[in-house]
Amino acid sequence: MPPQKSALTIPHALLTLAVMVVWGTNFVVIKIALGHLPPLFFATLRFFFVAFPLVFFLKRPNLPWSRLAAYGVLIGAGQFGFLFIAMKSQISPGLASLVVQVQAFFTIGLSMWFTGEKVRVFQWMALALAVLGLGVILQHTGGDATPLGLALVVLAALSWAGGNTVQRADNPPNMLAYVVWAGLFAVPPLFVLSLVFEGWPAITRGFENADMLTWAAVLYQSVANTMFGYGSWGYLLSRYPAATVSPTALLVPVFGMAASTWFLGESLPAWKIVAALLVMSGLTLNIFWPMLRRRV
Repeated sequence: MPPQKSALTIPHALLTLAVMVVWGTNFVVIKIALGHLPPLFFATLRFFFVAFPLVFFLKRPNLPWSRLAAYGVLIGAGQFGFLFIAMKSQISPGLASLVVQVQAFFTIGLSMWFTGEKVRVFQWMALALAVLGLGVILQHTGGDATPLGLALVVLAALSWAGGNTVQRADNPPNMLAYVVWAGLFAVPPLFVLSLVFEGWPAITRGFENADMLTWAAVLYQSVANTMFGYGSWGYLLSRYPAATVSPTALLVPVFGMAASTWFLGESLPAWKIVAALLVMSGLTLNIFWPMLRRRV
């Protein structure tokens, strides 16, 4: 594994920002596709197009099949299976983009448990600011989510953190190949679960009702969100401590709520702006404090 630094470089900070924009706007894209496709079958299609046809062109990572399977099942069947079910009718896109970010705390906790990684004082302060922002949002959720929806998204976040932990341990040299080959193991369980819980009639109706916008959303999920997003995320996690990278995902709800407001007409009251400023303050501290310390 390359030597890990505690501060993101400027190019890596910009790459992280690009991933957060893609992941934040992705919640609107998910809601569009769920208007026509059953959630588990939608997740199946997402990972099918991640794996095919690139699996025929990219060399399999030099890792045990069990490791690829672990990442594929955690990210595919775990994270997105739970998330898509919740977003079908149990939670709004903006709130889902927020709640799933508890993965940052799960990822750091798992990293500390398995690797003994230490969290620095400024990182605890950054997390505290971000948590305060999340708290402001959670106090104003109203009727945007059911208890089941919140529980499902928390399970999605835990699965995402588990996938992060597996990927950091594997440290694949080619993250795109890793994501593509792991996608092979996401498709079968998702398809079986779709057949069992959604049924073949619902799947066929989804195909019949899907329009060009729906298929564009599926491809966005596969190419932008998974290949670019998770490929870049894994690259960053292999080069920085989890406590540096994971909290940056707290920007996702900022972009998620903005996109939901712009495209879906969700309200953006003052409390949401205050919460976003708190989250961004925490991220700024987490990313730039080490740079400032070196210059002082």
